[in-house]
Amino acid sequence: MLRKLWQWFYGETESSDDVEALTIKKFRGDLAYRRQEYQKALQEYSSISEKLPPTNVAMKRDVQEGRARCLAHLGRRAEALAIATDLEMKATNTDHLTTVLCLQLAICSSSQDATFCLQKLVSLHPFSPWTWGRLAEAYLAARPALSSSAASSHRQSHSTSRDKAVTSACPHSGEDCRLCFPETLPESSVCSVETSSSKSRKKEEALTNFRDSLSLEARMKACASFIRTRLLLQLTQSQQTSFALERNLRTQQEIEDKMKGFGFKEDTLQLMTEVMGEDIVPEKIKDEVHSEVKCVGPAALAALVIASSEEFEDKWFRKIKDHFCSFENQFHTQMQISA
Repeated sequence: MLRKLWQWFYGETESSDDVEALTIKKFRGDLAYRRQEYQKALQEYSSISEKLPPTNVAMKRDVQEGRARCLAHLGRRAEALAIATDLEMKATNTDHLTTVLCLQLAICSSSQDATFCLQKLVSLHPFSPWTWGRLAEAYLAARPALSSSAASSHRQSHSTSRDKAVTSACPHSGEDCRLCFPETLPESSVCSVETSSSKSRKKEEALTNFRDSLSLEARMKACASFIRTRLLLQLTQSQQTSFALERNLRTQQEIEDKMKGFGFKEDTLQLMTEVMGEDIVPEKIKDEVHSEVKCVGPAALAALVIASSEEFEDKWFRKIKDHFCSFENQFHTQMQISA
């Protein structure tokens, strides 16, 4: 019996049923993937990709997803993303689209792409605390990158001895220096660098302000996302028990600990809480949890998801950004002076 099963699975006997033969190859691919034999799994998936009939939509979608995951593991991310993008365009219900967006998230190699995937997932499921939490972590993981020309100019304008002086004078030296909050940073902790000319000093100040501005915005968005995560967890904890409740409370405590490190003032945190909780009511949460899968056409489904990061952040963070308007105006003024 076991030998016959082994022969059936590994194809030592020919099957007159094309569907059965394709199913066997699909299962072989799944087993190879589970064993982390990604090249072998890719070969199995690819061998049946074009042979599947148009009516077998479910298996065709599974095979394409399997191919994308294998390609990603093999370092061929561009090909994997092309398949995932095609699957996104062909999705016909919210479950399919959610699966595809999670696939894209697993494939993404840059923090910017990962953030955009999470923003699309949030727009599709705005009351999912775990997705908001992952988005907050993505904002924290992003680091402002200097252009090559700016970095080169920065290196040429400083000697080794001056770099040492800056390091000793600034308690937040190196990369951490860019993460200081202008809102809470004491004057004695501001990095000041003596330069040989007024022009180079202005460039240095503009560069530092540019870094700080990006850091402030990223942390603001991360903090606001964490706040919404906590609000959603608080609303659902009364319905949970056992390990689910333990995970909920543990996550809330972790968020609370992270909030202390942001250094925002109490009025700022209160504003974030009000803005991020405007649409949170028990009825909406209940509808989200028990909502049926929306089966619509690709065009209508695409309308449920934001088209750009700018659109997402304008919707969720605009009111909070206005709170920092005075700092932004100061930053832009300094940039214009240094130009």
